[in-house]
Amino acid sequence: MFHVEQLILTMYPNYDVIVVGAGHAGCEAANAAAKMGSKVLLITMNMNTIAQMSCNPAMGGVAKGQIVREIDALGGMSGIISDKSMIQFRMLNKSKGPAMWSPRTQNDRMRFAEEWRLALEANPNVDFWQEMVTGIIVEDNRAVGVTTGMGIEFRSKSVILTSGTFLNGVIHIGEKQFGGGRTGEGASKGITEQLVTLGFEAGRMKTGTPPRVDGRSLDYSKMEEQAGDTEPEKFSFSSITSTLKEQRSCYITYTNPDVHETLEKGFDKSPMFNGRIQGIGPRYCPSIEDKINRFAERNRHQIFVEPEGWNTVEIYVNGFSTSLPEDIQYEAMRKIPGFENVKMFRPGYAIEYDYFPPTQLDNTLETRLVHNLYFAGQINGTTGYEEAACQGLIAGINAHQKINEQDAFTLTRSEAYIGVLIDDLINKGTDEPYRMFTSRAEHRILLRQDNADIRLTSKGHAIGLTTDERFNQMKDRLNQIQKLLNDLNQKKVDPATVNPLLNKLNTAEIQHRTTFTKLIKRPQINITDLSHINEETADYLSKYDKTVMEGADIHIKYEDYIDKETKLAQRIAELDQLAIKDSLDFTSITALSSEAKEKLNKIKPKTIGQASRISGVSPADISVLMVYMGK
Repeated sequence: MFHVEQLILTMYPNYDVIVVGAGHAGCEAANAAAKMGSKVLLITMNMNTIAQMSCNPAMGGVAKGQIVREIDALGGMSGIISDKSMIQFRMLNKSKGPAMWSPRTQNDRMRFAEEWRLALEANPNVDFWQEMVTGIIVEDNRAVGVTTGMGIEFRSKSVILTSGTFLNGVIHIGEKQFGGGRTGEGASKGITEQLVTLGFEAGRMKTGTPPRVDGRSLDYSKMEEQAGDTEPEKFSFSSITSTLKEQRSCYITYTNPDVHETLEKGFDKSPMFNGRIQGIGPRYCPSIEDKINRFAERNRHQIFVEPEGWNTVEIYVNGFSTSLPEDIQYEAMRKIPGFENVKMFRPGYAIEYDYFPPTQLDNTLETRLVHNLYFAGQINGTTGYEEAACQGLIAGINAHQKINEQDAFTLTRSEAYIGVLIDDLINKGTDEPYRMFTSRAEHRILLRQDNADIRLTSKGHAIGLTTDERFNQMKDRLNQIQKLLNDLNQKKVDPATVNPLLNKLNTAEIQHRTTFTKLIKRPQINITDLSHINEETADYLSKYDKTVMEGADIHIKYEDYIDKETKLAQRIAELDQLAIKDSLDFTSITALSSEAKEKLNKIKPKTIGQASRISGVSPADISVLMVYMGK
């Protein structure tokens, strides 16, 4: 008879990449490496929770929507999966400038997970194994596989850790606490302890989730309806997915002083306030008890009532994340308008878990201490599906590239929000769950959601992740935008022809013949408005689809800002071309500040540009460094 290990080796030979964890980061990592040609083993503690939406059933949002579009443009799957499972689409911040527009979908939780699993199973380069990983096999300072709880060894050329909230996870509900990485699922043991012995620094973080309730027990007449867009879009630039023909509404209600008073009765049993939770929680997604404690002057807080899918009655109570005792949660919810007769499916809870400060990583997400070992997702201190997914994508790409002796794949801060996120993490680190915002990107007018394909699809195509079809589709859209821009700059219109429209749009009449481009520069006029000038113009514009006209419109209106940001990004990029030798000992440069020496030696920046973005390194330190290097 075969020994168990021999049988496993027969079934599962050596791999190119092993991905530990099948959340959003793990799925993108496995998909990317496998699409590029690597043989991948995806190991998860539960095959039934692949791509589980552990918290809210939604993708995208402010800055996060830009990340999903970027993942899609590079050849990742999050945008396509979101489109296939969405039940509502909204473009947020439309009242602001285009740099702030952010797509968001409400999703069917079960369908989202199913679509991800089907996508992974359709790739012959992806194998699966269900079990807990308890350690990384490290030989000659290189990750060469993993060990499991049953003592099985799987060998590989690289390992990607995407452990989410499972590393020594502890769930808190009031005074109750128990091990787990998610409700109903056990924590992962052994990996943190091993990595610490290898010299890694570890820490603790905290996140939480709200109760889930029975939608049949709610009175929606007491709430504000929040419908989807009347002309919904989608995430993916591909033709694989389509826009929604019908949508499910969300609803908005509010807490009140009675709700707050009831919640405060449980504060003495709250693990947040009595010291049982040591990890730092997300600043921008606080629990309801944290809100009423920190913002005591407010007599109400917004609650979003979000359906979990097309055909389920389960409701996600967004804005009511809590770790208070379940009886307090229930009593307080019943005082929210529309929730008077609420039935609770399960209470909210907080969870603490291990993470590893991301300053221990290179910009490929490979660890500095162990070669061919990559971290992606919440293990790096981030929060959110989108932040995790883009890290998984970058880790999967780079694991494949490195073992095939190809160039590393990285994105700069002026190329993508993904580049901003990774640059922030590895240079500044984080001691609280990191969340992406548009304000974190200094070049956000360049990093719009509408041009993600133009920015990134050629890069994904160059490494074999994006298909020829997608690449040609992007080139065709870009050519159409350029043609439309040229035509609009050439076409002119007489005052008598256009002034009636200008009056209707409350903008000044023209006195002389002028180009369409000059008209569109006015904030009151969009390209689509020009179709009302005459039948000839309407026929001409009808040849272009909405995305082409929107792209041209944004370029015309914001051309000066775009040019200014492009030039600034080019100047900053010059600093990223000034390489720093790996052997440089920063402590030997006496003119550097003590803090700069410490931070530079710890992070070991590869360029002057990277050094300039490290927290604690001042412009004066950069000047000293450049003088020292003779630059």
